[in-house]
Amino acid sequence: MTELSALDRAARQHEQRWGRAEIFSRAPGRVNLIGEHTDYNDGFVLPMALPFDTAIAASRASKGSKTEIFSEGFGHAVLAPAPTGIESRHWAVYLHGVHDLLKAEGVDPGPWKATIATDIPAGAGLSSSAALEVAVASTILCLARAQRSPAETARLCQRVDNEIVGIPSGLMDQMISASAIAGHASLIDCRSLRTRPYPLPAKSAVAIMDTNTRRQLVDSEYSDRRAACVRAAAALGVESLRDARLEDLDRLPTELGTERRRAHHVIAENQRTLDAAQAMSDGDPETIGALMNSSHESLRDDYGVSGPALDRIVEIARRSPGCFGARLTGGGFAGCAVALVQADKAAEFRAGVEERYRNQCGLEAEIWLCEPAAGASVTTADA
Repeated sequence: MTELSALDRAARQHEQRWGRAEIFSRAPGRVNLIGEHTDYNDGFVLPMALPFDTAIAASRASKGSKTEIFSEGFGHAVLAPAPTGIESRHWAVYLHGVHDLLKAEGVDPGPWKATIATDIPAGAGLSSSAALEVAVASTILCLARAQRSPAETARLCQRVDNEIVGIPSGLMDQMISASAIAGHASLIDCRSLRTRPYPLPAKSAVAIMDTNTRRQLVDSEYSDRRAACVRAAAALGVESLRDARLEDLDRLPTELGTERRRAHHVIAENQRTLDAAQAMSDGDPETIGALMNSSHESLRDDYGVSGPALDRIVEIARRSPGCFGARLTGGGFAGCAVALVQADKAAEFRAGVEERYRNQCGLEAEIWLCEPAAGASVTTADA
């Protein structure tokens, strides 16, 4: 028997708990092929949506009742009235954040009930939180018969991270979850929010490699990295590092050595991302792989966001048959890496990397071979 999808599980559990759902929404996780820590510097990113969804089944509730949400993996939450001082690590903070920000914009669907299920591994760097935010926003907008563009939805969900959860993240995760095109990665200009789809090179596949190590982004040095970028941009007299060139770094004073290394990564990574998009257009997986390799080395050496397990699995992947290139993906420190591989050697690649990683690290890696998926969608029971 085929395992039920997240959407099917949400619908089934909702019907058992509250009756047949009226609205079904889904939003995917993402993997970023290249362009890491560039989004909050107004730069370029090249992510793709994954065939792993966070899904919501929802129905309107009677007037005067509470808005209640049940999550398959995390339990029960009540959204109205919103509690004060909710902890940023509590899963429901994302629900409250989207609900409250939309309500402040005049989007009020009244009370509703919902059930959430997800196939996205939490904490792996595959944007499970962004998918939750986008799925909740899509649900509320549909219930309230309101509309927002994918970019507007992404902006609102980013505000949840920045203003409520306390993560000074960029816009990439929410934007690709809201707007991805099936079969394509998307080059996103994080300043203008213009997107352009690019198909993967023929006969290539994307391998996502979960090291089964985890990090809490709020507790990481993420904020320090962003602050260093802001200081570097200010010292260079530019709005953001998007506007700087590598030769500009010679103008930074010696006491800003750390800032110089962080800025070097961001400036070079923006160019690598543009070059990778061109290589996709040219159908050139070898060039994309080489750029991915350079990206990982820059993230490790200049940006300082790799980790032992990530470095090891990337090294193993690069030495495996059929691998064009590999790098860490997401915020870093732990979680997942990504590789571009020959499609006809993908199964051999997966088995070999899993075995060698187990033998060298004593951990079990989980590797998924994925095609680019579509962005968020909403359907109604009568559609």
